[in-house]
Amino acid sequence: MLEHLNRAMERIDRNLDREIDVAELARIAMTSEYHFRRLFSLLAGMPLSEYVRRRRLTVAGAEVLDGERTLLDIAVRYGYTSGEAFARAFRAMHGVGPGEARRDGAVLTSQPRMSFRLIVEGTSSMEYRIVEKPEFRVVGRKARVPLIYLGVNPHIAEFVKGLGADTVARIAALSGEDPAGIVAVTDDFSPNREEGSELDYWHAVVAREDADVPEDLEVLHVPAGTWAVFTNKGTFPQALQQMWGDVASQWFPSNPYEARPGPEILRARAIEGTGDGEAELWIPVARASRG
Repeated sequence: MLEHLNRAMERIDRNLDREIDVAELARIAMTSEYHFRRLFSLLAGMPLSEYVRRRRLTVAGAEVLDGERTLLDIAVRYGYTSGEAFARAFRAMHGVGPGEARRDGAVLTSQPRMSFRLIVEGTSSMEYRIVEKPEFRVVGRKARVPLIYLGVNPHIAEFVKGLGADTVARIAALSGEDPAGIVAVTDDFSPNREEGSELDYWHAVVAREDADVPEDLEVLHVPAGTWAVFTNKGTFPQALQQMWGDVASQWFPSNPYEARPGPEILRARAIEGTGDGEAELWIPVARASRG
């Protein structure tokens, strides 16, 4: 898959002066648009749209310093509808406006062209299983919170703390199996999953089929589908965040699956007597058709 992904990256660079067709990039990468956007963000550490913006402003900066085209011509060439919009974007990335840069020969910021490669360390194997799960209900309480990639999310911590022991106990009593007990469910992400964008966070259970849901709890109906289930142990949340990175950079490129839309489910438990925890991460997947 990485070979096809890198071909898509080459297509981006050849088309910086025109509209980028993400659906076409996904076809080149031989995957779905959903999976392409998501995998790119996880591997690159930034949304696809941000990478394209920064690459355009990088090559536009070179043309500004070159002096052959007018600033307005450069602005239009790289998709800006006015010189003012171009100047604002240029200053946000480079720290100076395009006029100043041309006049004073400023030092500009560069976004390098990206390519991806798989590094096989061979120190450990990733434990996972594939589960075909019928439709089910997630039952609990949810909040709209910002996405934070590293460290504890204080918005989630505050939300969970405010639920109260009685509410959490009533939610836990509705639990079914696989995964059992209280789980963290994340859903309704922005397409690019950029840092600071919002998502739905559920403190909930996968409910028993016969569970009667109290009126004060919320329900998310999840269709039947395939799930990849990953497990690991270590210091949390760092171990979980590392597992996410390994799934993106190692598991998806090496296995015939791609991400599909749907909630992600995390079951985490503390290991008594240590500062560590164990986690089970459920990711909705589908068989990839990569040719």
